[in-house]
Amino acid sequence: MDAAMMASMGKIGGAAALTLAAVGSALGTGAAGMAAVGAWKKCFAQNRLAPFMLVAFVGAPLSQTIYGMIVKNAIVKAAAAGAAYPALIGAGLLGGAAIGMSAWMQGTTGAGASDALAETGKGFGNYLMAIGVIETVALFVMVFIGNVIRAG
Repeated sequence: MDAAMMASMGKIGGAAALTLAAVGSALGTGAAGMAAVGAWKKCFAQNRLAPFMLVAFVGAPLSQTIYGMIVKNAIVKAAAAGAAYPALIGAGLLGGAAIGMSAWMQGTTGAGASDALAETGKGFGNYLMAIGVIETVALFVMVFIGNVIRAG
C-alpha cells in the first residue's frame, strides 16, 4: 500500500472521531431538550415563570462535537505525517465513542437538572457543576488521545 493510500486510511479515524462525538452531542441535546420542553410546559400549566436557564442544560453537550473536531484534526495531521493507519482508526473510533458517550450522559443529566430546576427554582449552580464534571471526561479523552496520536 502506498503512502497516499495509508494516509487516506488513517483519515477514517478522524472522520470516526468527529462523527461519534457529534452523534453523542445529538443524543445529549435531544434528551435535555425534551426534558426542558416538558419542564417549561409544567411551569406554563401552573402559571409560573418558565426558567430560560434550562437552555444551558440543553446546549451543554454541543461542546463535545468541537472536541471531536479537534481529535479529527490531530488524526488527519498524523495521517499526513505517515502515522500507522490502524492506530489512527482505533484512536478515532475509541476516542470518538468516549467523547460521544460523555455528551449523551451530559444531556441525560441536563434532563434531570431541567426537571429539578423547573420544579424547585433552586440548584442551578449545583446542576451545572454535575454537568461540568461529565464534560471533564470528554476533555480528558481529547487531551490523552491527542497525546497518543502525537506519540504514535
